[in-house]
Amino acid sequence: MVSLKLQERQSNLNWDYDADADVLYISIGEPKVAEGIDIGEGVIVRVSPQINEVVGLTIIGLSKRVMERMKER
Repeated sequence: MVSLKLQERQSNLNWDYDADADVLYISIGEPKVAEGIDIGEGVIVRVSPQINEVVGLTIIGLSKRVMERMKER
């Protein structure tokens, strides 16, 4: 089984929210070229193939998800 690196807690998280597409992009450090792995439910893990390390996340439909969860309360 191939091991995937997860960095320890980082203070250099960058994020960008595209309101038109309702997508949140989170990068560890500056955004890097990466492969996306769809782990389901609109979450994509971004992995650098050169170092086999998680370098970011993409969350699709963030606003919609938050609003739905708030209604459930």
